[in-house]
Amino acid sequence: MTQGERRTPARRTVLGAAGATVLGASTALAAGTGTAQAAAADLERDRTPGRGHGYRSLPVPLVIGHRGAAGYRPEHTLGSYRHALDLGADVVEQDLVPTRDGHLVCRHENDITGTTDVADHPEFASRKTTKTVDGTALTGWFTEDFTLAELKTLRAKERIPATRQENTLYDGRWTVPTFEEVLIWAEEEGRRRGREIWLHVETKHPSYFRSLGLGLEERLAKLLRRYGRHRANSPVFLQSFEPSSIQRLAKLVDAPGVVLLSGATSRPWDFVEAGDPRTVADLVTPEGLRWIASYAKGIGPTLDLVIPKDATGRLGDPTTLVRDAHAEGLILHPYTHRNENTFLPVDFRKGTDPTAYGDAFGALKRYLGTGIDGIFSDNPDTALLAAQDLTARD
Repeated sequence: MTQGERRTPARRTVLGAAGATVLGASTALAAGTGTAQAAAADLERDRTPGRGHGYRSLPVPLVIGHRGAAGYRPEHTLGSYRHALDLGADVVEQDLVPTRDGHLVCRHENDITGTTDVADHPEFASRKTTKTVDGTALTGWFTEDFTLAELKTLRAKERIPATRQENTLYDGRWTVPTFEEVLIWAEEEGRRRGREIWLHVETKHPSYFRSLGLGLEERLAKLLRRYGRHRANSPVFLQSFEPSSIQRLAKLVDAPGVVLLSGATSRPWDFVEAGDPRTVADLVTPEGLRWIASYAKGIGPTLDLVIPKDATGRLGDPTTLVRDAHAEGLILHPYTHRNENTFLPVDFRKGTDPTAYGDAFGALKRYLGTGIDGIFSDNPDTALLAAQDLTARD
């Protein structure tokens, strides 16, 4: 029995001539967006999902479009989300923060200095301030200081233009979307594409926002119920770096929760505030994983918790995390794959340009080969082809 056959839920199966499919998709992507959509549709037809309902019906390893397709479009825009689907992503991620008047919007952080053109708006110059968020002092503009109407006058832009200069072509093209707009968009896209559109939704800094009277979980649960995504088999995952946020959501809705896990020595911020001495290293032990499994369906560890790097930045040997998490019935959705050298392990970099693409397929082969159930990727087309390479050999 192969590793792929041992994994649960049921793994991704590729039918027909996998090599020809991959070649066709690559050619189409080079040709342009319209052809890319057709190629993604072909890939979709060639993939057979697992049996079951809800997240158990998804292919394994699945590909989660990290903030959409952040390797190609400014993150957390409808353009980025749509492109992730066009490239074949199985699931699309949103990060949620609130506005001053309580609307949930999609930004990786509440600090919007680097992801919008707010600095170019003289009418908001006085809103620039310094805040301490989860113990870190930040200076800039923050969503909780803007009404939704004010935020909608801003335009999104590329967060790391020095690394992804080509993405700056799309600066100013899209506004900051509300989560409700994304829910409506997902329903429309689902009808257009003839399949459910899965979302992976993160509550950002939930303890911080609760202290401001802007609790995220109740607002999120209300929207999920309004659009019918609150059930155990709804096409949505709910994720947070704060376990208490997932525990709170578990009391409000039945959608599957995923606890995100940062570096081994770090502590979730809600643990810091509560005086809980446990670190992530404690949470990835069998005992810690058993505790997570009492209220969540999965974990989202940093890739370094799956395969650590040595002192030189090269990949070492896998940990037992995949085996231990699966033993507790938890799925694993690690983060984050990116194609650029600067984000890859040292042994998979090519040349000296940090912005150039390295051996992303080689790195993905190592990560996916551990038996993880999915992966967050800024480049979902690359991750999808790597997943097909893996399952074609199973």
